Amino acid sequence: MTDEPEVLFEKRGGIGLITLNRPKALNALNQPMVLEIHPKMIEWASDPDVKAVLIVGAGDRAFCAGGDILWLRNNGLENRPKALSFYWDEYRLNRYIKNYPKPYIAFIDGITMGGGCGLSVHGDFRVATERTMYAMPETGIGLFPDVGGSYFMPRCPGETGMYSALTGDRLKPADALHLGIATTYTPSAKLPELQQALERSDLKDKATIDGILKSFHEDPGTSDVKLLEGQIDVVFREDSVEAIMDSLKLNGSNWALKTLDTLSKKSPTSLKLTFQQMRRGAQSNFDDCMRMEYRMVTRTMDGHDFYEGVRAVIVDKDNAPKWVPDNLDHVSDSDIDAYFAPLGKSDLHFEGAPGERVD
Repeated sequence: MTDEPEVLFEKRGGIGLITLNRPKALNALNQPMVLEIHPKMIEWASDPDVKAVLIVGAGDRAFCAGGDILWLRNNGLENRPKALSFYWDEYRLNRYIKNYPKPYIAFIDGITMGGGCGLSVHGDFRVATERTMYAMPETGIGLFPDVGGSYFMPRCPGETGMYSALTGDRLKPADALHLGIATTYTPSAKLPELQQALERSDLKDKATIDGILKSFHEDPGTSDVKLLEGQIDVVFREDSVEAIMDSLKLNGSNWALKTLDTLSKKSPTSLKLTFQQMRRGAQSNFDDCMRMEYRMVTRTMDGHDFYEGVRAVIVDKDNAPKWVPDNLDHVSDSDIDAYFAPLGKSDLHFEGAPGERVD
């Protein structure tokens, strides 16, 4: 008896349907899934019967909870080139989604974190539900918000992207709408009806799809981030992580002190790296952001904190990572600048077929 496929593909009406099919693993993304999705999307791009692509997650808990970080940790320790090949393939898929020639729709019903954002945010339409929980929590595992986070997070309203990137806070559907992570909100019980409407319609252009999605849109409620945006903008526009933390102390509100406590538990290296990533990403185009992130992740996989962060959260589950360095004062500007240095022939590029790497 064979295992069920981890990704399902079907054509339904004018829709090319992708289903992430690892519900027990919260549809976490692995390399084989990436290397199935990318070629199928290329095939559908030239298929006249496919008018748009829709991606969904199996089960009722998650769209996609991110990349398979335990696999990445284990391979990073034992076979670093194999771990880096996942990022190479994933980032190229993110870029392909960003530039896809046909409308791309994601139902972000449930947990949507990390790699799940890379599979959704870069498309044209993202439908949130009451079960949507958005986060980019990488600073808590010694990483940084990748999969194009360098591009889309600095372009969130005000400093909400910097806030989300550094804290990794879990945000609700109304927040996802406010940040632009989601484009519409539909209760999960109505998603089958919405999908059927898409399948039955003549999807002649993006405006048609937009009209269908908006006809199912409902009020997601109040965004807590929007209510806090004035404070967020004051604090997170500072010119360093240390200044942000000082500003939180000066603010002194319950929100500020809670946020300060959250930041104090993150990897100091990840915080400073993410801060610089957000500032650089705000001034960069998408392709340059993806090249930058591949440089960053290559250096991160050479370091300590990612392996320690995953150990603490996933392996031993003691939630007590021992960061090295363990203090912001011990992470220098030159340490951080080194993460952004070009990789020469190993720099990320976008030529070649999915899974092909030509240095």
